[in-house]
Amino acid sequence: MVELSDRMSDDELRDLLEYLHDKYNTSDFIAEDPISVPHSFTATEDREIAGLLASTIAWGNRRAIVQSAHRMMRYMDNAPYDFVVNASAEDIATLSSFVHRTFNGGDFRDFVLGMRHIVKGWGSIGGYFEQRYRETGDLRRVLAMFREDFFAVEHNPHSEKHVSNICRGAACKRLCMYLRWFVRRDSRGVDFGLWRDIPMSALYLPLDLHTGRVGRALGLLTRKQDDWKAVEQITERLAAFSKDDPTRYDYALFGAGISGVLKNGL
Repeated sequence: MVELSDRMSDDELRDLLEYLHDKYNTSDFIAEDPISVPHSFTATEDREIAGLLASTIAWGNRRAIVQSAHRMMRYMDNAPYDFVVNASAEDIATLSSFVHRTFNGGDFRDFVLGMRHIVKGWGSIGGYFEQRYRETGDLRRVLAMFREDFFAVEHNPHSEKHVSNICRGAACKRLCMYLRWFVRRDSRGVDFGLWRDIPMSALYLPLDLHTGRVGRALGLLTRKQDDWKAVEQITERLAAFSKDDPTRYDYALFGAGISGVLKNGL
């Protein structure tokens, strides 16, 4: 257990964040996390598809998320990119029996068709995000554009609930996590670091119950709601400790939250 002080200096807080980062940003983190699903593939295109689906259903119990995401891959014959690009109407119809909490087979179908639209229009999902970032230089605008472009094809409005709307102030936790997976790069082997046209400094923290709770306990976040304003606030605060890579501390906050490693405030 790590003791929390009521009056931690910035240097003490930085040391604590680095300690927790080093504790959790390791290959041991992968197996029980949704990022294990894209890690089960080697081709970039497969990883991008698998990652988007795994991050989309990433709420609730982590073990259930991982199990359901691997089940999604089996529905796609463990060839997610090929399925997205080439699946026939009959193939796509087989997705109808999938269910993970409120994400159902119809949502799965709409996501496949949305990803197909992105891949056909921009070459790949990574190509989409990199091009949109080059055009705007602002991931906030890219998040808004992605939601609009993704749902530009015919779809059931029910599926829209599974892509957060930054224009309505949503924290966009799952998309921020997905972007972290594919933009962040270091020597730890967890994040992929494949989208080099987006700088790590442009990323925003994936804010959820765990990161928000720990962030408030550490004085990194004062806003009570877990919304986009809170995302901006905590990311800006973390950037004071790592300007070029503020989301490196996602591991510290999330890991501390799920493990109970901190006391006196959590």
